[in-house]
Amino acid sequence: MDLRVFGINDPIFSALEHLMDIDVPEEAEKSTAPSRRYVRDAKAMAATPVDVKEYPKSYVFVVDMPGVKSGDVTVQVEGDNVLVISGERKREEKEEGVKYVRMERRVGKFMRKFTLPENANLEAINAECRDGVLTVTVEKLPPPEPKKPKMIEVKVA
Repeated sequence: MDLRVFGINDPIFSALEHLMDIDVPEEAEKSTAPSRRYVRDAKAMAATPVDVKEYPKSYVFVVDMPGVKSGDVTVQVEGDNVLVISGERKREEKEEGVKYVRMERRVGKFMRKFTLPENANLEAINAECRDGVLTVTVEKLPPPEPKKPKMIEVKVA
């Protein structure tokens, strides 16, 4: 529902609409301002902390994801070398007679993108989720063999 349809263009209503996460029709998103989807993705990326480690034979990405089921997480490679980790932390089902006094744990979509170096082996990527921590391991390609000097026979004229 777009509140602008009702002639309400006040920034307060726009902020409320964003907080309520109301979808905006495709036509309304074609303005010069960043789209709601872009802003939502940017927030999801900013709110997803990741540790990146480099080992002699691999790169390791570690993401804390408490309460997220492994089926709600996607790990994929876009284009030639962009690792994308995304998913969604869903809100717990409401229980009858229970109300929140405070709600601080983040829910919603999360996403991170990483450009992998040239020596990343895109065929050897492993993702494992254990105790609320996702660990993605990207093996490194072996270094290229140094070129041996080519011997050229010197002929006698």
